[in-house]
Amino acid sequence: MTYNRLFSEYKIGDLTLKNRAVMAPMTRSRAIDNIPNALMAEYYAQRADAGLIITEGTSPTVNGIGYSRIPGIYSDAQVEGWKQVTKAVHDAGGAIFLQLMHCGRIAHPDNIPEGGKMVAPSAIAAAGQMYTDSTGGMQDQPTPAAMTAAEVEDAIEGYVTAAKNAIEAGFDGIELHGANGYLINQFLSEISNQRDDEFGGNAQNRNRFALEVARRTAMAIGAKRVGIRVSPYGAFNDLRPYDGIDEQYVELATELGKLGLGYLHMVDHSAMGAPEVPDSIKTELQKAFGGTFILSGGYDADRAESDLEAGRGDLVAFGRPYLSNPDLLNRFKKGAELNPPNFDTFYTPGAVGYTDYPTLA
Repeated sequence: MTYNRLFSEYKIGDLTLKNRAVMAPMTRSRAIDNIPNALMAEYYAQRADAGLIITEGTSPTVNGIGYSRIPGIYSDAQVEGWKQVTKAVHDAGGAIFLQLMHCGRIAHPDNIPEGGKMVAPSAIAAAGQMYTDSTGGMQDQPTPAAMTAAEVEDAIEGYVTAAKNAIEAGFDGIELHGANGYLINQFLSEISNQRDDEFGGNAQNRNRFALEVARRTAMAIGAKRVGIRVSPYGAFNDLRPYDGIDEQYVELATELGKLGLGYLHMVDHSAMGAPEVPDSIKTELQKAFGGTFILSGGYDADRAESDLEAGRGDLVAFGRPYLSNPDLLNRFKKGAELNPPNFDTFYTPGAVGYTDYPTLA
């Protein structure tokens, strides 16, 4: 197949992408002391053939650190660390957005730095366990503290400050992580959000946190520099679909579209065992949002080209193929075999299984 559409340019606001392939955000746990470093700069620069790189989930506040060795963007040292990354990517001809991920209840106190606490919309523990470096093993995820009204406001402002810090660090924009069971998704879901204030109860109230974060970050750095990722049928981190979810997400997409955001990134994790998002819902979300629509979930080059050509989306995100194939698009062009990923090194510190995957000669 000829990939004319996939390899065509695309504009998000004033940013021109050299192709329509997106490197999806993927946690890699290489940020020692939660500070980005030179190894991470090398990793992202290797993959700068993507039209747009979206970084791994990065905590906007100290409370948002859930996993071992994930980066933050709330301290001066973190901003300086990220400057290495953005410079390396830009020098290699790439564009890069920072994904802001507050883990909320998907955390363990042993992973949260001094001064932080484990918080969520409601005091409901997620089933499952969390790896901690302090024990070198898995621990049950404890019950988080339900956020007070003041803590909700602090969290929203934390995203705003983080967005400003991201621009200072040289990023082309940010992506709000509203998927996969993390804080924004926790507010959206009736399973994890049982609040009785303006941020809980009916679907409109449960949408409020996501919309307020999007609105304020858009005001702070410009709407076209803000994207958001959602997973309406996601089953990660102890969430699942529920009655009324389709209508809720169409309304959410409608309101996000009114803000004029840079894009809506819709991930379908059915290739990884979650319920499939019906094509009809994807179409409704795309229409409701009315702007750039990123497709994600189990794509190869042929399917990406087909969906782009059919107008089902404007950009296509590739996840695991980018982990083990820094030169992914070159391999697509040449019809070359892809390197298989090393699952054992997805979240381990160091270069092995991170920056040492071979590229074509």
